[in-house]
Order: sequence, then C-alpha cells, then structure tokens
Amino acid sequence: MLSTFSIVACDLKAQEWGVAVQSKFLAVGPIVPWAEANVGAIATQAYANTSYGPRGLQMLKLGFSAEETLKKLLETDEGREHRQVGIVDAQGRAAAFTGKECYPWAGHIVGKNFAVQGNILVSQETVAAMAEAFEKTRGPLWKRLLESLRAGQRAGGDRRGQQSAAILVVKEKGGYGEFTDRMIDLRVDDHPQPIEELARLLELHELYFGATKRRVKLDVPTTKRVQTMLKALGYYTGAIHGKLDTATRQALIDFHNTENLEMRLQKNPQFLDAKVLEFLEGKFQS
Repeated sequence: MLSTFSIVACDLKAQEWGVAVQSKFLAVGPIVPWAEANVGAIATQAYANTSYGPRGLQMLKLGFSAEETLKKLLETDEGREHRQVGIVDAQGRAAAFTGKECYPWAGHIVGKNFAVQGNILVSQETVAAMAEAFEKTRGPLWKRLLESLRAGQRAGGDRRGQQSAAILVVKEKGGYGEFTDRMIDLRVDDHPQPIEELARLLELHELYFGATKRRVKLDVPTTKRVQTMLKALGYYTGAIHGKLDTATRQALIDFHNTENLEMRLQKNPQFLDAKVLEFLEGKFQS
C-alpha cells in the first residue's frame, strides 16, 4: 500500500514533463513515477498497478489524451477502486482518478498542466496546498514540483509519516551529454525527512548539471585569487602572477573534472562559471 501524495505536471514552454512523490513506503521512486519526453507523465499509487506506467505511456504515444488513457487503463482493471492515478499528456491535458476503496483521506485536484493526488492523508488540505504551490511557484519545472511536495507536507501530508521521495523530469536530449531524455531522476529511499533530502540532492544536481547563468571574467585580480585557491587545494604549483597561462588553465580543467563540474567548463577559457567560482571559494574556506 503506497500511502502517498504526488504531482504529475509539464512545462510546455520548456518541453519538460515530470512527477514528484512522497510516501510512507520504502523506495517509492521505482514504483510511482513514469514519464517520457514529448509523451507525458504518470503517477500510479495506492494499491499501485505498476503496469499503468508503461501501458499508459504507450497509449499517450499513440495519441490518446490523458483522459482517454486513464479510461482505458481503468476499464480493464478489476482492482480499479483500489487505485489512484494522475496523468498529464503531451499537450498538457491532465486527468486523475481516486478509487472508492482507497484509504481516506484520498482525493485529487486537476489543473492546467498538472494533477495532484494523495491517499491516507491528514486531510484534503494536502492536495489543495500542493496545487496552489505549483501554480504560484516560478522557475523550472523541478523547482515547482519540489515546492508542491513541500507545501503538501506542511499541510499535513501522509498521516502515517514520511519515508521516501522521488522526482523524475524528462526532456528530449535533457540527460547527461544529451544522450538520453532523463533530465532528472533522483530518489530518497529511506529518510526521516525525504523531501528535504530530495531538495538537497536537487541543489547538487543544479550545481553539477545546471546551465550557466552568469560568467566571471578571469581578469588579473580574479585569476590571482583563483591561483591562490587552486594552489592551496593542490591543483596548481606555479606562481601567483594573475596570468591565465597553460598551467593555470590546466589546473582549472583538473578542478572541474575532479569535482564533477565538467558540464560547467566554459569553452572560452577567459571566463569561469560563477557557480564554479562560488564552489571553489567554499572548498578553499572549508
């Protein structure tokens, strides 16, 4: 039994689809969330029928709407009154279902480009808070999904408590090196505060894989500072002269690679990602 609250949603402008979920259940990540780029996202929970994930995505890929897919999944399932499911399709149309036999409180809210659903909740305030947070939060889809989970937990959440959480976001060529569509796939399998642990992992994910938003010019004073820090950390052995020479550039490359920051390495060596400089400062001061 997945006593769970979740959200399925999409950002049509960014062409991203995702699911976020929290449950008093060990390792909810492999069970509830399903998504495929340019196709849609599905959350299957309560007495979860996990076939809803792959079967539903296949129907969506064939052109069925979220509502049509939901209807077809339910009509062939004798245990449907024990199921809960939320779906958002490629056009942002959403649909949800809560079976009559789901343990209370159980219910859902469907909105523009999203659906939130939960069962064994303290009250309906959980899904109401989730919907409101998603609609009001600004920023990338992963942030809106996270804030929706946080709001649901603050409003009472799962009445049995917390244990695991997960977030899945897909985008065409959104994965590492643009080789896959799995942009974010993070799971907290067993933790006293899984949503906040998930938030910590998402911040790390943003550090390692997020797009460069601000660059710092490696002028003489900045380069001297960088050389000083790299030398203290064992990456650089030369003089602190402020010149962006071969040794300094190689030390920066080595730092990026060692700290898994290679996705933020700038093609123009005259610049440094501001996040990398901030991270370097933190390592130097620790």
